[in-house]
Parts: sequence; structure tokens; C-alpha cells
Amino acid sequence: MMRILYLHAMFFVYLALACFMYRPALAQAVAPVVKIGCLYPTTGPAGLHGRDSVVAIQMALDKLNTAASEDTPQFEVLIGDTRSRSLRSLQITRQFIHEDRVDFLCGVVSSDIARLVALEAARADMFFIGTGHASPSLISHDRNAYYFRVNNGSRQSMLAGARYIKDTFVDQERPLKIGFLGPDYELGYQIWRDLRSFLKQQDVAFEVVGEYWPKLFETDYNVYIRHLLQDEADLIVNAQWGLDFVAFVRQAKQLGLLDQTQLANFDSAADFGVLSFLGTDMPEGLILSARHHVNWPDTPGNKAFVQEFFERAGRYPGFAAEGAYSGILAIAKAVETAGGVDDKQKLRQSFETLNLKLPEDPDGFTSFMDPVSHQLMQVQAIGITRRDTTFAPATTSLGDWKVYMPPAHWPYLSIESSDER
Repeated sequence: MMRILYLHAMFFVYLALACFMYRPALAQAVAPVVKIGCLYPTTGPAGLHGRDSVVAIQMALDKLNTAASEDTPQFEVLIGDTRSRSLRSLQITRQFIHEDRVDFLCGVVSSDIARLVALEAARADMFFIGTGHASPSLISHDRNAYYFRVNNGSRQSMLAGARYIKDTFVDQERPLKIGFLGPDYELGYQIWRDLRSFLKQQDVAFEVVGEYWPKLFETDYNVYIRHLLQDEADLIVNAQWGLDFVAFVRQAKQLGLLDQTQLANFDSAADFGVLSFLGTDMPEGLILSARHHVNWPDTPGNKAFVQEFFERAGRYPGFAAEGAYSGILAIAKAVETAGGVDDKQKLRQSFETLNLKLPEDPDGFTSFMDPVSHQLMQVQAIGITRRDTTFAPATTSLGDWKVYMPPAHWPYLSIESSDER
């Protein structure tokens, strides 16, 4: 029996059995139960990421159920709605650990919240499998033995972005003029620092002509856009995500910024949720990427994942869906390899040696865990927006792909302070 339960965090009560899988052939078998507590915002500004994740978690449970044998553990998933709030997330985490007595934690969209959850999990000697956030701090200076991440991180995105810039923009006559706009919190700082570091490693000559730091979930970007217009950058790198990026693009388009310069977002702005929210407001010619794409790679595995999600949800998946799907499969594989959940050292070794074929993996490649950083190493594909109504309500998709394989090991940088911009 594999099931999802919804947990209302503020009152700490179970609301409903959302999904239930019954295995009649195994009804009399007594199989161990593995409990997973997942934290996602299912309401609020980032709620679509959480709702997509819930659908994908059920897909993963059904996949495991199909392959189940008599001694296969039953996986029970509890979902807590964080609403993207730190204190609420800590309350859910503590209930999962101390009252529900889950075996694993997973999820979290916000990098700042993920740092709090990771610290709480480590105190309880509990594995936390990150599936929706991207800051490199949790796999560098803040890493711990109980944290693993199974989606592309922002440092992987910036390494690919630096390589893309070198392949596309380098002009031997003068340095490339770059403007930057990113969210005023740790993720934005990390992205900007990492991109500059990788550009230097790639011997790209560049000049920073402006950098701007709007607050997360800010809604009016006119003042920043007017400054960017005056900067006359060759390339503007944007590090926003979700509805923040949607609002920025609409306002930048209205004020003529996108007619003057090239805009790129190498981390998550090609999320399907962003493409669908923008609709016809999404310009052609933007350079974007995400942690999963509905139209890349063009493989049977990715097509099947996207189509099954659509049949279940009536919409196409954002990148958080594949991350949540990956997290459940990663936990199941680690439990199988370790022979259960009791031996923490065996579980850690199972995660550290994890190889997991995922929908986002192109032919000939399988995602693999870096055993030192605990970051799953994955391919990064960067494309350019073009008109395409295949995946309505989006009216654009990415094309003209440039694909960057991951390094053999997590790319550490000489300075690992998260406070620097």
C-alpha cells in the first residue's frame, strides 16, 4: 500500500487520504512501512511548484507499486504545505520528525527554508533529500552528512551559463558588458558570485555595468529596468524565478528593454509554469534554461513522463515535478540497496553511490551522485525561446539547444562564503 497524506501544518491534523494504492496480490503480506515527510508550498506565490510535486510523487509511488514484490517496503508520503514560510516549515519539520516519526524528509522549494530544514534534520540524524531548491551552500560550506540533493543546483546552472556565454558572446575586440538582476537573498548572491567566478575560469573578458537586487516576490521592477536601460549592457543575466520572473519580463517588454539588449536566465526561468503564465507575453529570443524541460531531451522516457503528468493533472509539469519524482525514486533505491532504513551508514553509502536514470537524462547519460558534495550531477540544456503552441497554454518553447555535460565532480570554488555578492 502506497499512499499520500496531506498535513495541515498550522493545526497539525490529517485532512484526507488523497491517494491510495491497493495491492490485492500482496494483501496478506506484512511489509515494512517507510514514511517520507515532504515539505512543499501548495498555496501562495510558489504553490504551483508544490501542487506539481504532489502529482509527481504519486506518479513515483505508482511506479514503485508496479514493480513491487512481496518484501518491497510500503512507502507512505506525508505532505506539509509550507506556504513558503520559514517558521511554518520548521513546525512541519519538527512534527514530521518527533510526532509522525518519518524515516526521511524531502522537498522544499526555497533555498533559505531548505537550510533551516537541513539543520533540523541533521540534529535528528535524519536524511533530507532536497528536490526543489538550488543554492550551492547546502553542498559546500553548509553541507552535512544527512543532506543530498537530486535536482540541478544553481552552481551547475552557472557553470553551464558561463560556458554558453563563452560559446556565444565572446568578442575579442572588447570585454562583454554584463548587467545583473537577482533576488536579494542568499540564492541570488550565490548565483552572481558563481557566474563571475566561472566566467573568469573560462577566460571570458567581461565588464559589470550594473547589478540590482529586488526583494523576493517584489512586484514593481520599473526602477530597476530604467537603470538597466541606461547601462547599455550587451547581456543582462536575470536570476529570478517563478512569478518574479514573469512580472519582470512583462515590465521589461513594456519599457523596451528587450528591444535593446539580450536577456538570459540560466537557472530556472524556462520552467513550464513560467512559460504558461507568460503565454503570448513571452518574447522570442530569450536565452533560458530550467531543471527539467517538457520538450528536451526528445527521449521516450521524458515524453512518457510529460504525457503521464498531463493525463493526471490536466497541465504540463514544471521542473519541481521531476525533482519530486526523482526524490521518491532516490529514496526507494537507497532503501533497497541498504536493505532497509535502520543502518544509517549503509543508507548514506547508498545515496553517495546513487545512479538514477531520470526523465531529464539524454540518451547515453544517467544522473549520478557526487559522493563528496551530495549533489546529483546532471546535464544542463540551454535554449532560446521560439513560438510553439504544442504545449498550451504556453505559446513558446525552447529550441536551438546547447547541451552541457556535468563535470565528474562538484565544482568547488576558492571562496565559499554565502554572504558575498
